[in-house]
Amino acid sequence: MNQLQLFLPCAAGVEDYLAQEVADVTGQSLDQVQKWRAGVLLQGSWRDAMLLNLHCRLAQRVLVQLFQADYRNEQDLYRAASEVAWEIWFTPRQSIKVEVTAQHSPLNSLNFAALKIKDAVCDRFRAKAGGIRPDVNTQWPDVRIYAHLTTDTVSLYIDTSGDALFKRGWREDKGEAPLKETLAAAMLAASGWTQTPELPLYDPCCGSGTIAIEAAQIACRIAPGSLRRFAFEKMLPFQPHVWDALRGDALRAQRLPAPGQRPHIFGSDVAHRMVDFAQRNAQRAGVADAIEFRGGDALQRMMPCEPPGIMLVNPPYGTRIDTAGFAGAGRHAPDDDDAYEDPQAPRAVREQAIAEDGGEFFVQLAAHWKKNYAGWTAWLLTPDLKLPGKMRLKATRRVPMWNGPIECRMFRFDMVQGSARTPRTGEDSAG
Repeated sequence: MNQLQLFLPCAAGVEDYLAQEVADVTGQSLDQVQKWRAGVLLQGSWRDAMLLNLHCRLAQRVLVQLFQADYRNEQDLYRAASEVAWEIWFTPRQSIKVEVTAQHSPLNSLNFAALKIKDAVCDRFRAKAGGIRPDVNTQWPDVRIYAHLTTDTVSLYIDTSGDALFKRGWREDKGEAPLKETLAAAMLAASGWTQTPELPLYDPCCGSGTIAIEAAQIACRIAPGSLRRFAFEKMLPFQPHVWDALRGDALRAQRLPAPGQRPHIFGSDVAHRMVDFAQRNAQRAGVADAIEFRGGDALQRMMPCEPPGIMLVNPPYGTRIDTAGFAGAGRHAPDDDDAYEDPQAPRAVREQAIAEDGGEFFVQLAAHWKKNYAGWTAWLLTPDLKLPGKMRLKATRRVPMWNGPIECRMFRFDMVQGSARTPRTGEDSAG
């Protein structure tokens, strides 16, 4: 258990930021973290796996790669899974779930592939545990096993996280489809705010508070996994005293605001119901005193403090227009819990979102910012790649990012009073 192959999947476009986060958490050099498409790979210990679950804001899961081999058919998958020593990870009295994802696999049925891998796991336990085999539980398994197929290679993983890592444990109040916490953390990383967390930050379309709460936890040094349980706690290598020590270290590292100290993180939303949700979520997340939430239309709210400051906005688009304000209307894009998202597939989703966009809202928002937010920097996430031109604002940076299946850009606008510019054509690569 001292040297494991750890793979952390993430949304496409987040690999650079995740690699830096993983290096920071584990103490390894950045050269030791390999960036793959939609994930990073590293050699680490079992302790590193626990640390990454506790502290990573950008990863979807922490997987341990147990086997990799060539394959041509389902029987090869059976043989590959039969060679893994599953018995050192869990007992036959624990339930399992096998999930298979693929990229250009020649197999006709991923469900049949998952069945063959499940059979191999169960048959190995029957042979080694006197006929006892794990049960299958597709809803709430104790152990999740992942297989990823390429054209000719199968990789087998065991999941140490359980629920996806964006489920921090504090969001009980939410709208119909909230912004995923990992995406909010990626927006914060891309904006550079995480390097200067003392800088004022404001989300004028805050919804249930995800961006502001993520920012406040970063500023207060609260580990994102401190409120939840993990799959590794049910595995055989788990040592409670080691985990208790890691959590204790994280607790002692927290830096909560002093009593009476005015917050420098702000959020507002036109829907007062969402503001109430945000306040309750912040309370559960331990950062209620670090954020100031207020109701108000994004087209009317004045800056919450003197510049400089950063606005970070996941504005309404497509089906998310309802709570935008007077000019538009819906909040966040659909949630998903996929460890291996394929952002290339549903391009029509992004095109539909753009087609349904409330363009007038963005025109009015740009005018409001130019008039009232001089000295601020605004970062805006949108699937509309032509939005800066429509807003008559010059984008000084643009970062590719995916909101689930929707291809987006994060545009940076440096607000100068009365400015009106056409967008730049250059584009930053985020991985």
